[in-house]
Amino acid sequence: MKTIASTVAAYVKTKPYLSAALSDGIINLTSLARQIKPQIESSLRKSVNQGAIVMSLKRVSDEAEFTKDSSKILGVLKNMGDITVRSSLVDYSFSVSESLLLNQGNLLKEIENKKEVFYTSSRGVAESNIIVSQNIAHMVDDLFMKELCLSKVENLSSITIKLPIENVTIPGVYYFIFQRLSWEGINVYEVISTSNEFTILIHEDQVNIAFEEIKNLKFL
Repeated sequence: MKTIASTVAAYVKTKPYLSAALSDGIINLTSLARQIKPQIESSLRKSVNQGAIVMSLKRVSDEAEFTKDSSKILGVLKNMGDITVRSSLVDYSFSVSESLLLNQGNLLKEIENKKEVFYTSSRGVAESNIIVSQNIAHMVDDLFMKELCLSKVENLSSITIKLPIENVTIPGVYYFIFQRLSWEGINVYEVISTSNEFTILIHEDQVNIAFEEIKNLKFL
């Protein structure tokens, strides 16, 4: 049998931003209860007292498990390692073809002694992305001339974040970071990750704000 408390808890769990805001204590519970009252009543198929919803919301935000999970995430963020910023990058997206890997190999041979340049790539089912420093973009243009280029975006910057090894065992770490960036209106163009390190690609005019926001996560 559904109760007001279980229905409110289920509703909150489907709204990640709302969950985080409740955890941070930045939401007026009375106003939120008034706003979600129609959805709760619809789910329960009966009239519900607004005060009961307020109490349920308070219980959700105070739940030990809810608070414990947030504490684990904050512990990971406090132990973040180096944050590295690179600018003047170009992101290419190519359609996957039989010759694409060969051309990537040719590019790697061209830049193997150029220690100052940036290069990384990722491959999906139907497309592959290559990100390089602006000063070697002409090489990509030449070597991949016969490939189907789906997009080419210039004036990008990357921010690489080193996370402690325990990040892979704690749900919500990436969400917490991207939530903060989204709240600041920062558009993440692309994400490249390994087990304990990930890189976000953003437009250069937003890199300073993004860097400050990520750095400040260590001091939450």
